Amino acid sequence: MGIVAGLDSSPDFTRIVVCDADTGAVLKQGYAPHPTEGPDGAGRPSDVDPQAWLLSLGEAAGGGLLEGVLAIGVSAQQNAVVPLDQHGNTVRPALVGNDRRAQVAAADLIDGLGSREAWAQAVGCVPQAAHPVTKLRWLAKSEPESAQRVASLMQAHDWLVWQLLGRPARRTTDRGGASGTGYWSAATSSYRPDLVELALGHQAMLPEVIGPAEAAGTTPEGLLISAGTGETMAAAFGLGVQQGDAVVSLGASGSVMAVHHEALVDPSGIITSLADATGMHLPVVHTLNAVRVLRGAAEMLGVPDLEGLSDLAMKSTPGAHGLVLLPYLEGEKTPNLPHAAGTLTGLRRESMRPEHLARAAFEGMLCGLGDALDVLRGRGVEVRRVFLLGAAAELPAVQAAAPMLFGTQVVVPQPADYAAIGAARQAAWALNGQLPYWQGASAQVFEPGDEQAVGQAVRQQYRTVREQSHPGAL
Repeated sequence: MGIVAGLDSSPDFTRIVVCDADTGAVLKQGYAPHPTEGPDGAGRPSDVDPQAWLLSLGEAAGGGLLEGVLAIGVSAQQNAVVPLDQHGNTVRPALVGNDRRAQVAAADLIDGLGSREAWAQAVGCVPQAAHPVTKLRWLAKSEPESAQRVASLMQAHDWLVWQLLGRPARRTTDRGGASGTGYWSAATSSYRPDLVELALGHQAMLPEVIGPAEAAGTTPEGLLISAGTGETMAAAFGLGVQQGDAVVSLGASGSVMAVHHEALVDPSGIITSLADATGMHLPVVHTLNAVRVLRGAAEMLGVPDLEGLSDLAMKSTPGAHGLVLLPYLEGEKTPNLPHAAGTLTGLRRESMRPEHLARAAFEGMLCGLGDALDVLRGRGVEVRRVFLLGAAAELPAVQAAAPMLFGTQVVVPQPADYAAIGAARQAAWALNGQLPYWQGASAQVFEPGDEQAVGQAVRQQYRTVREQSHPGAL
């Protein structure tokens, strides 16, 4: 019983939802932006003063939004590292997820432990520029004086929870957030302090990892604060995904995430083994090329927007009259082809029409994500339905092609603040002591139907071209 709140502190904004703890019905909402430009005015900043998150939170919660709330859950951007000194003060601004300065540091760490396989075995992921462990290596190399002052480490949601609780001696995190750091293993449920030392040059205090239903503490005013988690895990919890579900996210790049009963150790490093917000696991496979493929095709065809590209593609038919686009425009992660380029094959006089190229762009993007789904299926991950997220999921061409190419039911949820809703659901769990069964997201559902065989033929056409261009890549 009661009212709970979930706050999501993303890279761009803070959003708060106030929900009925029993039903999940959203009663009130709040919003406030974050700083969106760096000091040079060039895009989102890589260094952010965490106090900006608190100021945004206070603005979003203004007007008595939290009146009557009994518990709060916190979701926040992943991969943001808050380095603290021995007094709990920030050594420097937080290094946030979009930071690309640590690419060389990632290679150093891989060499330092011996191989990509060694990292996958140790913590379920291979260091990349975004990972907190890699940012620590960059800090040790680029700002050694700051690095030497680091006494403890927190992520964004850890730090916000700690601030809400009044900076107690006990510092906590959750399995989901910890699993993305590069120094905690979802397979063993334990930290690897030696990897922190490898990256930073010395040990640092790490927050206690508490269970999904545990409370981090209570504020001086008596408000219960739940464990908190990363945005990806909170959104999955808010959507209500469970074993047998996969989530395909369509951003400029793509990701495929599924709920699984155990951590997957992948020596190739293609699968990142994360933990979720419920005690289960979230194996994730990334692709570098998703909506950027559609935008590139729209520009090439002189179409003003993705809706126009979708309309054009719908004038074609499955298989795009033999046109196949391998969408490796920025290289690719799945398969691991960092220096590859995109290719267009199957050009014949009858296929050289704008609608066929538009269709090939949609099919190429979705077949690439289908390859990522197959990586998970090949490791025994059950996929009975796919949740499709992102603005491009609303496009008719995506909705028409995805079920047949993925070979399963496709669910397109109504846009909502799922990370904030997931945080609120976690708060209700901690408050009442049992997992709340809130009604799932409102959604459109698309079935592969009689076109599943057609989709298999299109996938085979794509695989043939991929294998000819990059033998043995997958």
